[in-house]
Amino acid sequence: MGRATDDIEDLLRRHAPQVLGALVRRYGHFDPAEDSVQEALIAAAEQWPRDGIPDNPRGWLIRVASRRLTDRLRSDEARRRREETAAALTPADAFVAPPPGEGPAGAGPSGLGRAPSEADTLTLLFLCCHPALSPAAQIALTLRAVGGLTTAEIARAHLVPEATMAQRISRAKRAVRGTQFRQPDARDRDQRLAAVLQVLYLIFNEGYTATAGPDLHRTDLAREAIRLTRAVRRLLPHEGRVTGLLALMVLTEARTPARTGPDGELIPLDEQDRALWDRTAVAEGIALAEEALAQGPAGDYQLQAAIAALHDEAERAEDTDWPQILALYDLLVRRSPDPAAALGRAVAVAMVEGPRAGLAEVEALAETAGTADTSGTAGQRNHRLDAVRAHLLERAGDMAAARTAYRAAADATLSEPEARYLRRRADRLDRPDG
Repeated sequence: MGRATDDIEDLLRRHAPQVLGALVRRYGHFDPAEDSVQEALIAAAEQWPRDGIPDNPRGWLIRVASRRLTDRLRSDEARRRREETAAALTPADAFVAPPPGEGPAGAGPSGLGRAPSEADTLTLLFLCCHPALSPAAQIALTLRAVGGLTTAEIARAHLVPEATMAQRISRAKRAVRGTQFRQPDARDRDQRLAAVLQVLYLIFNEGYTATAGPDLHRTDLAREAIRLTRAVRRLLPHEGRVTGLLALMVLTEARTPARTGPDGELIPLDEQDRALWDRTAVAEGIALAEEALAQGPAGDYQLQAAIAALHDEAERAEDTDWPQILALYDLLVRRSPDPAAALGRAVAVAMVEGPRAGLAEVEALAETAGTADTSGTAGQRNHRLDAVRAHLLERAGDMAAARTAYRAAADATLSEPEARYLRRRADRLDRPDG
């Protein structure tokens, strides 16, 4: 039963953006369309485990969501104005009949026309990254509409109150209301691409290491991010940033089988059983990373993919080419002020020059961020910095300071597996033989 439920959840997550895209394409209203899709997903989650998955699950969802949306529009005093606006914004070819077997059974009166496809998901993705929106709003709206994250999850990822994030998403929906639902032209698409890739990266990161909750890894989100990135790459096969991001995701996800133990406990990279890594994915990721570097000047995603490839190529942790990784991090931090990249470079410095040199880099980062004292509320923002500090203090032999840093990091993170791992490290150092 658990496996069947997981399969249904994966199916729903895969179809949700396509169904939402189909409704937005037809009606032109984000809010009521998203609400109707959510109701259809809830209905499916309740009915499918009991009655079985329908032959055409996407059509089933469209039919139910369309009915819910139609009910909403009919009950609205402004129904006529909304329908006229939607009709004016919808291209004429949107009303052609779907291919046999593709459209939802009995959906003829709904007016949805051609069947939704991956193209609808991509169109929705680029719509959410409309230039009228600020970068923060683009990311928030895409994570909600395409990534399927809840408002609370998005708020945690951005370290803002949930109410603030809800307002941000609502304003973003209003800003794109009435925008024609179609693929942007080549120039507009290029302008939006950076935001699209950043959103996909954030979705993947939330899936690979959940910011909160009992599970370390959210397979559904990580796989959805990879699927969407593959779709963008099919649209832009010669764009190095897209190829680089896909390479980074594939190489990182390849380690998933070795990241947790039998009880779901976190296993750090240097302690993982590399025989469990997905070697097919590693080979694909390395090939993609090489292709990305050949497609143009090395950007952030290409450099991160190259770093991931060096980790995955090493048969043992001690075989890792840390001097080359440090050289790549040097290039990366010169390009981007990303704190995560700077922290990764500090680890590389420690592996090449020793833990004390790495600690000096960490303390400089803490001072720059104004968070050298992580005992206060700023600690939540920097638990990874404290975790790295703890690891390097332990390597340097300062066990008392390492215990303090491990516990500070454990108190700051909202991820239960991470917190358990960090507390175990601290407890181990309490023992005389630790």
